[in-house]
Order: sequence, then structure tokens, then C-alpha cells
Amino acid sequence: MSRPTKLVLDILLGAVVPILILAKLTDTLGAVPTYLLAALIPVGWVFVDLFFITRRLNFITGFLGLNAMVRGILAFWFVDGLMYAIKDTTGSVIVVLVFGGSLVVGHPVVRAFAEQSLDPRTPAQESSLQELFRERPVARAMAWGTALLALVNASTGVVNFLLNIRIVTASFGTEAFNTQVAHVNAITRIALGIPEFAAWGIALSLVYYAIYTKLPRAPEDLDFWDRVELREVPTNEKLKL
Repeated sequence: MSRPTKLVLDILLGAVVPILILAKLTDTLGAVPTYLLAALIPVGWVFVDLFFITRRLNFITGFLGLNAMVRGILAFWFVDGLMYAIKDTTGSVIVVLVFGGSLVVGHPVVRAFAEQSLDPRTPAQESSLQELFRERPVARAMAWGTALLALVNASTGVVNFLLNIRIVTASFGTEAFNTQVAHVNAITRIALGIPEFAAWGIALSLVYYAIYTKLPRAPEDLDFWDRVELREVPTNEKLKL
């Protein structure tokens, strides 16, 4: 599956479809079944992606699976008011704890995402990439990028909590509750995703810039791994080239 197609499915099944279900199907299915269906569709999509599309076991898939599992379990915690706001913000709390914790232990989360995006295919490429990651400018960029992501997710988590407190005021199990959840989700799942997406772009750009500063200048027709190999060529042989 191409990345654009997967991105569209992520948006549709993670945000748009659940919102439409909450807004349109409550009268037909009932308030509680509709709420559960809307809450579990994004969770189900994550597991379909992990087990049938991505089919890779690594830190990233493990993290996504954990987050989805927590959200799936919390879907059956039928609460409203303050407790619902706390429940709906749990995902942001997990992200902040994982990202912040990765800085504390010295293994920034951005490193795992950068590694997956660069996609080393052989043990030699894996070794070369790890050597690049140990370069001080690259390691610093990964730390700053992870800190940025933790800060942005903490900020959007606070906004998500406050919006839920303000908008979702009806009792659980009512049509009004589902309508209000659809309303707040239309804001939080889409609008708050913009700064988070931008933060990811900035964080990874910092890392890529730092990496490329450690690679030798080369003709434009050379790809990333060609430049990595050229970096490892002894200086006297580079001069011959």
C-alpha cells in the first residue's frame, strides 16, 4: 500500500468515519452501541495495519499497538464530565510519558522513526546508520526533535482536555453526549493534528539536516545510501574519485 493511500485511510478511519458514526447512527443503533463502534473503529484499524499491512515488530509498531490497546480498553469505561475529559486525554499523556521518558534514558524516540524512514536493508547499512546516529550533531537533533514533540503533544493534550470539559457536558449514554463527542472530536482529531504533524515535520527535518551535514558532498544522482558508502571510503581513495 502506498504512503498517500495509507495516510488517507488513517484520516478516514481514525477521525472522519468515527465522527460521522457518532453524528448519524445514534438514532439507528442506540447511543451506547454507536459510541462503542465509533471508538473501536480507529483501534481496529491500527491492529489491521500492524498485523496485515505493516507486519513489522519494532519500537514504533509496539508503541502504536500499546496506544491502541489502551484506547480500546478505555472505550468500555463509560464516564462523562471530568472523567471523560481525562479518559479522552490519556493518549496524549502516554505520548508525553514515552517521549519524555526516552529523553531521560538517553534514547530519543525520534531516532526510531528516523531509522524506519531511512529503511536500512542490510547489516552494513544498519551499522553505518547507527554510526551516523552517534555523531554529536545528529544525536543533538534527535534530542531536540523528541523534546519538541513531547512539548507539542503536552500542549495539544491540555487543549483537548479543556475542550472536552467545555463541550462534552451531557450524560453518557444519551444522544446529546454522542453529538457533543462528535463535535469535540471534529476539532481535536483534525485541528489539533495540524501542529502535531508540523512538529513531526520539523523534528525529522532537524535530524535529516544534521545527518546530511555529516555526509560528503556528492553528485545529485547519488542517493542517501550511496553518500553513506562514500563517507566510509578512505580519504586518499576519495581524492582519486
